[in-house]
Amino acid sequence: MANNNTPKQNELKIELPNEVAAGHYSNLAVIAHSGNEFYIDFIAVAPNMPQAKVQSRIIMTPENVKNLLFALSDNVKKYEQTFGEIERKTPRNQGPANQGGIPNPFIGGKA
Repeated sequence: MANNNTPKQNELKIELPNEVAAGHYSNLAVIAHSGNEFYIDFIAVAPNMPQAKVQSRIIMTPENVKNLLFALSDNVKKYEQTFGEIERKTPRNQGPANQGGIPNPFIGGKA
C-alpha cells in the first residue's frame, strides 16, 4: 500500500518567502537580449515623474523565455475565457512622435 504523503518523483517544492510574496507593481517592461540571455526589467512609471525605478530584473535563457511566452499566452486565453477579452488601451491624443510607444509627458506638452 502506497503512502500518499510521499513526494512524487518529479515534484518540485517551491518556497515563497514573505518579502517576495508581497510582489512589486510594474506597468512597464523593458526587454533586451544577448546571444545567451534575455533581460527583462520590470519598471513602475508614475505620471509627471522624470525618473522611473526598475523594480525587478529577471534574466532568463532563450529557451526559458519561450516557455514563459507560451505560459503567458495560455494564461491570457484562460483569463479571457473567464473574464472576457482584455482590450489594449492607447492614448486618444497620441501624436506622431510616439508612433505607438509609451506616451512621454516630457515631449511636446505644455505645463
